[in-house]
Amino acid sequence: MSARFIAPVVMGVVMLVLWEAVVRLAEIPPYVLPGPLVVARTLVDDWGMLAPALIVTIEITLEALVAAVIVGGLLAILFSLSRWVELSLFPYAIILQVTPIVAIAPLIIAWANNVDLSLLICAWLVAFFPILSNTILGLRSVDHNLLALFELYGAGRWKTLIHLRLPAALPYFLGGLRISGGLALIGAVVAEFVAGTGGSASGLAYRILEAGYQLRIPRMFAALVLISAAGIAIYLLLSLLSHLLLRRWHESAIGPES
Repeated sequence: MSARFIAPVVMGVVMLVLWEAVVRLAEIPPYVLPGPLVVARTLVDDWGMLAPALIVTIEITLEALVAAVIVGGLLAILFSLSRWVELSLFPYAIILQVTPIVAIAPLIIAWANNVDLSLLICAWLVAFFPILSNTILGLRSVDHNLLALFELYGAGRWKTLIHLRLPAALPYFLGGLRISGGLALIGAVVAEFVAGTGGSASGLAYRILEAGYQLRIPRMFAALVLISAAGIAIYLLLSLLSHLLLRRWHESAIGPES
C-alpha cells in the first residue's frame, strides 16, 4: 500500500481514538457529544431510516451533476465558438455562482412548485460553474502552434474543435468535474435544509434537522458521517475516471516511474 493511502487512514484512526478518549475521560453525555462507538452503533441501529435518505440525497446529487456537465459543457463550447455570446452570457453565470444558494433557494422552491425539481435546480446552480469555467479555460489553452498547423491544412472551426480543442480541454474539464461532484452534494444538502421536506422521500439533511429537534445527537452525527462518506466516494470515483481517461497521454496522470 502506498503512503497516500496509509497516511490518512492512520491519522483518521488516531483522531477517532482521541475523540473516544476525550468523551470517556470528560464524561461528556451523548446528547452533547457522542463518541465514535456510539455513532457507529447508532448508524447500525438506524440504518433502516438513514439508508433511504442517503439514496435520495445521492440521486439528487448525481442528477444535478449530470445536468451541470451537460449545460456547463455545452455553454463552454458555445462560448469558445462565439466571443459575443460569451461576453453576453458569462457575467450572468458569474452572478449565479456568487449568489448564496441559501438566499435564492426559497424562491426556487416557491416558483418550481415541485420539491424534487427545486432541489435539483439548487444543486445544479452550485455545481455547474466549475465545469463551465474550467472547460472554457481548457478550450482556450490550446497550443498556438497546433492551431496554426490546423489552419495551414485547412481545418474548419468544427474540425479544430473536435480534434484539437476538446482533447486539450479534457484535463481541465475533469478537474472541474471533481470539484462539481462535491459541490453538487453540498447544494443538495443545503437545498434539503431550506426545503425542510419530510416523509419517505426526505434526504439526509432532513434527518439531521429531525434529529436536532428531537435531541438525537448520535443520529445527527451518523447522518453527517454518511454525507461525508458519500462526498469522499464521489470524489474518488471521479478521480478514478480522470486517471483512466488521462493515464496514457497526459502528464498529470503519468507517474514518475513511467
